[in-house]
Amino acid sequence: MNRSETLARVGSMKQLAYVRSVRHEDGRAAGMRVIEMKNGPLRLAAMADKALDVAELEYSGTILSFTSKPGLGGRNPFDTHGLEAQRSIMGGLFFTCGFENIGAPWADAEGREYPMHGRIRTSPAEHVGYDAAWEGEDYVLSVSGEVREAELFGENLLLRRRLRTRSGEAALEVTDEIINEGFRDEPMMLMYHCNVGWPLLSESAEIVIPSIRVAPRDEAAARDEADWSTVQAPVPDKPESVFIHTLAAEPDGSTFASVANPELGIALVLEFSVEEFPYFMQWKSMAAGDYVVGLEPSNSSILGRGHHEERGDLHILQPQASEVKHLTVSAVEGREAIARLRRRRDGLVRRGGIRPVL
Repeated sequence: MNRSETLARVGSMKQLAYVRSVRHEDGRAAGMRVIEMKNGPLRLAAMADKALDVAELEYSGTILSFTSKPGLGGRNPFDTHGLEAQRSIMGGLFFTCGFENIGAPWADAEGREYPMHGRIRTSPAEHVGYDAAWEGEDYVLSVSGEVREAELFGENLLLRRRLRTRSGEAALEVTDEIINEGFRDEPMMLMYHCNVGWPLLSESAEIVIPSIRVAPRDEAAARDEADWSTVQAPVPDKPESVFIHTLAAEPDGSTFASVANPELGIALVLEFSVEEFPYFMQWKSMAAGDYVVGLEPSNSSILGRGHHEERGDLHILQPQASEVKHLTVSAVEGREAIARLRRRRDGLVRRGGIRPVL
């Protein structure tokens, strides 16, 4: 229906779609600001006190994202020493990794520590705004804000984030601009840690990625007897596996990654560009209680800052320079929609589209 036809049928658009600010009151999340967006089929929660990362994604009443055992932590931007991150990582639809480091904790020769997955994910947003308004025939919901990673005598990096979705469409657009407001070159590592959980994740699910080449991150992944594209039932204490993929892409760099569940009839799809994200990692944890698959587009390797320092190819953002990144997350429904994802994967791989091996 067009705008006029829709308005003729509802007293308020909030009956169909809304964006609203709420606060948690219980447990570790007490006091946290949340911006809820509902556009009809999608409902999601952007965490204003955690980098405007999206904690939950629900499609037509089915939760698609993963929530870790610690749940939503409170306003604690300094829980970032060594592996302490495992006590504050919420999982969520995605959390932002960077900017000084992604992957495991690392310390340089001078003893300076770079925490697991960096600090930006625990930093609260400022200048948070949200809106719901007609743009022509589209009713558009949006959330925006700024997140700063800075240190006295150190870096001064600003993330300007915008989330957008249209009423009736099962898609979320993420647009991030990262600006170096300092006066020296700064490392800028960035990874979207996108997390899929049960019930989308089950033995019926498959991981649909146009992978040309795949390598295990470490010995634990190399010993994993299950294929990276399959999903198993939960197993107590099963070690995690991480795989590093080289993706096929269209000539313009566009590609995708998905977790699809034909039995459920739903797939979660990430759309991004290998020009913006030349690295892609897959996290697979089949452990009971930690049952999750992560899809991780990145501008750097999961092997972390030390890996890039050693190779001399650490991603750098020059003074007052900026980069813009785009990610679209969508849900598709039906066996034919899932079959189209498989055909798209197979077509990309068949045509080649080989990217540089990183």
